Amino acid sequence: MEDLLLLIHRIPYPPNKGDKIRSYHLLKHLAQSYRVHLATFVDDADDWQHVPRVEALCASSHFASLNALLARVRSLGALLANRSLSRDYYRNHGLRQWAANAMQAHDIKRIVVFSSAMAQYAEAFPDVRRVVDFCDVDSDKWRQYAEQKSWPMNWLYRHEARQLLAYERKVALECDASLFVSSPEADLFKKLAPESAAKIDFFNNGVDTEYFSPDRSYASPYAAGERAVVFTGAMDYWPNIDAVQWFAADVMPQLRARFANLRFYIVGARPSGAVQALAQLPGVVVTGTVPDVRPYIAHAQVAVAPLRIARGIQNKVLEAMAMATPVVVSPQALEGIEAIPGTDLVLAIDAAGFVAEVSALLAVANTAIGQVARSKVEKLYSWPSNLARIEARLECI
Repeated sequence: MEDLLLLIHRIPYPPNKGDKIRSYHLLKHLAQSYRVHLATFVDDADDWQHVPRVEALCASSHFASLNALLARVRSLGALLANRSLSRDYYRNHGLRQWAANAMQAHDIKRIVVFSSAMAQYAEAFPDVRRVVDFCDVDSDKWRQYAEQKSWPMNWLYRHEARQLLAYERKVALECDASLFVSSPEADLFKKLAPESAAKIDFFNNGVDTEYFSPDRSYASPYAAGERAVVFTGAMDYWPNIDAVQWFAADVMPQLRARFANLRFYIVGARPSGAVQALAQLPGVVVTGTVPDVRPYIAHAQVAVAPLRIARGIQNKVLEAMAMATPVVVSPQALEGIEAIPGTDLVLAIDAAGFVAEVSALLAVANTAIGQVARSKVEKLYSWPSNLARIEARLECI
């Protein structure tokens, strides 16, 4: 086996949020063909317990502690220097030195970078093959944030969108391949970085269809007599926060007027104060961290993904589809997913659309749409077949 340096911005375990799901499967896939030397950050104290699990997949590894508050303060220096805040947020001398030592000690000829902020640790090695998994066009996400915020945050987010795009373009130009989470995401970056279009590609996220299976038996987490609509995701992530706030305020009151026993379950770790406050609304339940999201998806009558800001593929949608639970999505949540509205899932454009579509699913149980969705995920969203694209780019020497 050849040696490979893998740079990931967050420990890829447990796979309980979008980026960690993708990076965990990436690590597992690469470990089958390479001796992986991993450098990553731990930004959640609970994740230190998972270090041995990740170490077992690696030939060597380095885990740097990341304090979010200190990192934010440090990143503010980028404003004066006209750099990306994200890049400075993940700046760490110890990780840089460890990566340099690993490159020399193992004569490494291949580097895989997961997220643009980690590309800074590959810059010193222009003579090796470097492949970047950008996942999403993060600069465009910051642009969307700016559109939703007022001053001074909109100014800050516009600054980050501009500076991060400049850095993304530099990384793409210097590296051998730039990969994204979907064809639309790759097409967007080709427009933003036309000078690197020939080196831009994508590989879809996958779903562990054995784990997310409708054939398993789960005890219901819901109270007797209540009907559940569920949203799953990391609840300290602003697009998720915005989505559940909007759904709870603009959609749920109308649904509750029709279905008095309806409950909106917000299932996900680290709910922000704004999310926790939603539990004061009639019919809204905020669970916080749960040991297993599958029972909540399996026993919900409808899963919803009412995102108004999104980039890349939404794992919450794929997981609901894999478990044959009917899912109603916004156009933003559908982007990048090869699914046919009305056949594989349901598309709702606005609040009135969500009320109508969720009501229809609650009024008449639609098992057919869930079964078709399950088949679509099995066909198109296999991790091994999708990850083969990154291996092909690594071996294109």
